[in-house]
Amino acid sequence: MPSRWYINPAEARARQQALRGEVILADRLGPVRRVAGVDCAFPDGGKTTRAAVAVLAWPGLELLEKAVAERPTDFPYVPGLLSFREVPALLMALSKLKTSPDLLLCDGQGYAHPRRFGLACHLGVAADLPSIGVAKSRLIGTHRAPAKAAGSRAPLLDGDEVIGAVLRTRGGVRPLYVSCGHRVGLDTAVQWVLDCCRGYRLPETTRWADGLAGDPDFSLPRRRNRVP
Repeated sequence: MPSRWYINPAEARARQQALRGEVILADRLGPVRRVAGVDCAFPDGGKTTRAAVAVLAWPGLELLEKAVAERPTDFPYVPGLLSFREVPALLMALSKLKTSPDLLLCDGQGYAHPRRFGLACHLGVAADLPSIGVAKSRLIGTHRAPAKAAGSRAPLLDGDEVIGAVLRTRGGVRPLYVSCGHRVGLDTAVQWVLDCCRGYRLPETTRWADGLAGDPDFSLPRRRNRVP
């Protein structure tokens, strides 16, 4: 991993090309007892990067631990290079945890990236943790619409290569874009995302991390029974 993060976009693209060979696209994860969501927000007009990690117990998905870290934003907003804005702060937040999580669900792309090294790949390699990319929108690739029932999926393609899955996590809602991060195969990644969704479009991990990134005092309302 780099000793400095403040580099220009051309250097960042070259670093992605160099590091993508370290990504493992097969299952290399052990028993999972703690699953974490990570996300970033940019308060102060983008001058600050605030990273949040929420660690939930598996399989109950109760909140076990949370951490928030802030640092100055020192990399511009460049599509395809968002990990260079977010990973430094996310590593700071992860370092504050008392116990490391067994699996990361990242609010962003993983392998479904022009250089096959999105946020989930970058963070997984940097932290040496299994990781999954769970994005709300498509960055690259083409796909057919998955069926409307919860659990339906369609391949996300870049040419002839399958780079992810378009996953319907709740009936009738917009799908999510799931891709490998590091040490988790695609089918396993899809199953973990489905298992972490409890009647909502987004996994519980993402809902917690997104809320904490916006407000460090955030707490999810008491869960109500919802029909997927």
